[in-house]
Amino acid sequence: MANGDSNFNYPMLDGWSTADIIAVSGLYSAVATAYESGIDRLKLLAAYDAFKQVVPSKAEEKQLDREFGGESGCSIYRTIQAAKQSDKKQLKMEG
Repeated sequence: MANGDSNFNYPMLDGWSTADIIAVSGLYSAVATAYESGIDRLKLLAAYDAFKQVVPSKAEEKQLDREFGGESGCSIYRTIQAAKQSDKKQLKMEG
């Protein structure tokens, strides 16, 4: 499970610009925060929207989710599904 001083590597794809890396890293960080302490649901969804601008492909999204989950123990898919299904302001994922 992720923790505040996580030492895992964020998975990246070749050819990304600095802005792309920042957008994708923003989602990884938001998902980890959802597991660690909880996050504002709208901020999480905004981070996901920025991620989807960089990674529109479902196949690439699934690949990155698998790699990120293997490193961190956090699931992008489950976190985003929970955020979309919730109407609460805060989202806190359970291990």
